Amino acid sequence: MIIRETVDSFIMIKQHDHAYISGETIKHVNRNLLKSDLFFDDFVYASHQHDRSWIGLDETPIWNDAKQIPFTFSDYPLLPKLAFYQIGLDEIKEANLYAALLCSLHFCSFFAKSKDPDCLQFLQDEASRQKKIRKELPKLDEELLIQHFQLLQLSDNLSLYFCLNEPGVDKESEHPWFRDGFKNTESFHPGNHKLLARWVNEHEVTFDAYPFETDFHVTLPYKKVDKATIRKLGIAEAYGESKLEEHSILIRK
Repeated sequence: MIIRETVDSFIMIKQHDHAYISGETIKHVNRNLLKSDLFFDDFVYASHQHDRSWIGLDETPIWNDAKQIPFTFSDYPLLPKLAFYQIGLDEIKEANLYAALLCSLHFCSFFAKSKDPDCLQFLQDEASRQKKIRKELPKLDEELLIQHFQLLQLSDNLSLYFCLNEPGVDKESEHPWFRDGFKNTESFHPGNHKLLARWVNEHEVTFDAYPFETDFHVTLPYKKVDKATIRKLGIAEAYGESKLEEHSILIRK
């Protein structure tokens, strides 16, 4: 679950909904930025599906007693998270080998500096998965794969940018992850800088260098869960009783 706290509520967004927006953004990427059009549909599928591991975990949100907020994707208990990561990757692999390779690389990047034995085992298992997939994908273009991986990360981060920021927020008050631009995007910027987004108003976002072919809309589904209701009913029931709302965003030049 992706969580943004307000004074009297939590804005709660399911990971798989966020991932769908990732795919809806990156399918508009300027094709001239890519080495080739090979595997483009597979790459977009990976963006749409990269968080399907969270479908089961997000069905019932759980409470973090230490922080007094619902558990989020960044602090969710490690062992169930790793187990569901592998389940999700297994499901993606059944549907699309190239997408599974991209998503596996994406998940492994989360734990690149970890020394936790469970994370190290996850990395070892995924390295084995990636090796097997590479054998099944003849003449794999590693440079194109790197481009797709970087754009998958951009799609993930841009969707998180929509989720974690209050719509219309000033640049200096943005979530710190994105204030200085999106990581690993220099090769998609004509000035070799990180791509930088900003909110124009509550419903519009633009870039300093536009990486897409056209302007487009996305729709972010979320629930606004009242803190008083959580205290009365508990997080799971309060979330279940909260209505699903939508926020429309125009991404434009």
